[in-house]
Amino acid sequence: MRKIGGILFLSVCAYLLTGCTTTTTPASNTAAANSAPANAAAKPAAAAPAPDALLALDKQATEAWTTGNADFFKSFLSDKAVGFEGPVTGKDGIVKMISGVKCDMKSSAFDEPKVLNIDADNYVLTYKGTFDGTCSDNGKSMKVPSPIRAATLYTRSGDKWQAVWHGEVPIVAAGAPAPKADDKKADDSKTAAKKDEPKKDDSKADNKATDASAPAAAPAKSANTDALVKMHQAGWEAFKAKDPTWFNANLVDNAGFVSPIGDVVTGKADIVKTWTNEDCKGITKVGVSDGYSVSLSPTMELFHVKGNADGTCDGHKNGDLWQTAVYVKQGDAWKLAFMLEQMPMPGM
Repeated sequence: MRKIGGILFLSVCAYLLTGCTTTTTPASNTAAANSAPANAAAKPAAAAPAPDALLALDKQATEAWTTGNADFFKSFLSDKAVGFEGPVTGKDGIVKMISGVKCDMKSSAFDEPKVLNIDADNYVLTYKGTFDGTCSDNGKSMKVPSPIRAATLYTRSGDKWQAVWHGEVPIVAAGAPAPKADDKKADDSKTAAKKDEPKKDDSKADNKATDASAPAAAPAKSANTDALVKMHQAGWEAFKAKDPTWFNANLVDNAGFVSPIGDVVTGKADIVKTWTNEDCKGITKVGVSDGYSVSLSPTMELFHVKGNADGTCDGHKNGDLWQTAVYVKQGDAWKLAFMLEQMPMPGM
């Protein structure tokens, strides 16, 4: 929730160009183990993935993405996969989007892999990506952003790992000025998109389900969305007040965070220190909007929201900020386990 002044996130690599801590596994339930029958075989704990193993999967995904190999993603993506870049979409929409991408990638490098344990079957991988190339989508060619900090949420499916969500932000060197988004271009993009939008043909309404050009259905919005919006609003209020108490109560101990300039912060103590430091000044108003949560399990939510603050952080003017967060349920309470922050894309 810091450093939210004008960093333009280029969307050409928004889904798969492919914070974190050293991997940990949940502590065993000693009481439960002691109460089990003496002759009952103890079920071995599921093995945690090695950072390099998940990084290898992201490398494969990058290669498939750069060639528009949508078939690869039919097995690489979980059926619960969610994309928040633009309209919220599920696996079918992500695969369809990837099929239209073509890239000329001269070189790529993947470094600094780290893995954050969400629960026994869900982990977040973060890494640094460095690329030299261009990509085209719908006929428009753009240079691939580089370097970037990427994050991918993986879930265990049988004996393999599948991707549920991916996000990335540009890495900005310390002390470098943050580029500002061009509001006029953003407005022009909206106008152009609206102008080029095909007119609705009601006569084809009955065929929408089988029309290949029809937008893919969005994942169902979770019944927990409103509660998480309220919780996130409270988090922004704590950020404004520099109140560590709220964060200490509402983050898991091994939480991870990727900032809008590509920093990775791990562990509750360091995240709380980051979000309550004195680098942010003059903040009198904060707010959240456009919340959308998808339930991945009864105890895990993938939440996306737009936050906003006035004032400045690190000398940069604050503004809108998109946040994607993983919440987990501990007892009756939802707690923040991971979050990545992005500046808005043009036109959003």
